[in-house]
Amino acid sequence: MLTCVIRYHIDPTKKAQFEQYARNWGEAIPRCGADLIGYFAPHEGSTTLAYGIYNVASLAEYEAYRTRLAADPLGQENYTFAQKEKFLLREDRTFLRLASSPIGGSK
Repeated sequence: MLTCVIRYHIDPTKKAQFEQYARNWGEAIPRCGADLIGYFAPHEGSTTLAYGIYNVASLAEYEAYRTRLAADPLGQENYTFAQKEKFLLREDRTFLRLASSPIGGSK
């Protein structure tokens, strides 16, 4: 299992647009095959950092998921919304694998 962490740098004056974007992914991502942990908007501290986090089984499954997401009507609408509203200033993806026991897991 891989966890994809997307770090977004957002326009702090467009937090509401980012939150709409996040809600849309909340529908589209699970439908297209990834296990969405959540999207996180700034609250305290930095006003420009936001995150999206989801799990995929492998990099091959990630590629298949991305193809499905690009073809999904809400996915297409959300990509267009982000381009039009220009609230995303930068987006970085990191793939991580769990190196410890899960929280609450056996020792």
